[in-house]
Amino acid sequence: MAAHAPVAIVGGGLTGLAVAQHLHAAGVPFRLFDARDRLGGRIRTEHLGTDGFDLGPSWFWPGQPRMAALVQALGLEVFEQYATGALLYETEQGGVIRDRGMSSMQGSLRVKGGMGAIVSGLAAGLPKGSPETGRTVVSVSDAGVLGFADGGSFEADKIVLAMPPRIVAGLGFVPVLTSEVDAALRDIPTWMAGHAKCVAVYDVPFWRHDGLSGDVMSRRGPMVEIHDASAGDRGALFGFLGVPVAQRAGQGDTVAQACVAQLTHLFGPEAAKPVAVFYTDWAEELHTAVPRDQDPLTHHPAYGRPVSLRAPLGARIFLASTELAPEMGGFLEGALAAADEAARWVLAR
Repeated sequence: MAAHAPVAIVGGGLTGLAVAQHLHAAGVPFRLFDARDRLGGRIRTEHLGTDGFDLGPSWFWPGQPRMAALVQALGLEVFEQYATGALLYETEQGGVIRDRGMSSMQGSLRVKGGMGAIVSGLAAGLPKGSPETGRTVVSVSDAGVLGFADGGSFEADKIVLAMPPRIVAGLGFVPVLTSEVDAALRDIPTWMAGHAKCVAVYDVPFWRHDGLSGDVMSRRGPMVEIHDASAGDRGALFGFLGVPVAQRAGQGDTVAQACVAQLTHLFGPEAAKPVAVFYTDWAEELHTAVPRDQDPLTHHPAYGRPVSLRAPLGARIFLASTELAPEMGGFLEGALAAADEAARWVLAR
């Protein structure tokens, strides 16, 4: 007989973890399953000692009340993105121009220890054993049965699919989704799924001594947008890659070396010797991106639920992700708004 719980949550990113927090607070038993070997989804933080460096989302903003309340409830320290000093502009020919433009992320907020501290804080507050990693769900039925890649199954009265819509579309549904619902899921771009991010860590933020903010806009690359990612006493610079997915595929080490070379060109010889380099290509993450996500977004989509996805998928299945959030879609705040919506659906029925 398959294991059972009143609620099953599929996806251990911020939305799934926040749904779990809501249910635990309400005394509703649940199980959370994530295909990765870690929780967090698109939140991924690498550490050197106690310093965290984000390879997924790095910021939230004033005016995002759910994020503000969550970090406060978890007892986490928040600080402003460093934006003091000059911005650099790199031309297509490799020229470096100082004081052209403005710090685009000025006023944004970061979390001490990285966004992974939020994941750890939420997970620590859940019942032991309720989140399970390394459990890949491949099918879901309106009878409330999840099927796993290892052949196992799990039954639940209600199921929350806390995953990007395009990942949801790749599941086997019983009964099969209508063509309208399937098309709607596949048409919603996964936020940041086509991007790659590189972080170079240094003993100190030496660029600040030269009156630089760490911000760079580049027409040359490989990183097209660079920001200060310093944590603790360590300095760090991170950038978003502008190299097309097909060109960087499987070339992580080479791309990381090219990023360090670019930082050296921009900031001088001190940038040539980072103490660590972290690199993630989200387009290669099977549980984040599908082939259609390989073209990075050039603007922030107008996220929200299309008409065909406004009703639950049958009596037992609810979709929840930042792309479907009632507000702030694509942001961490949107992930929490989606969790609020999913929790209301579970608790009201």
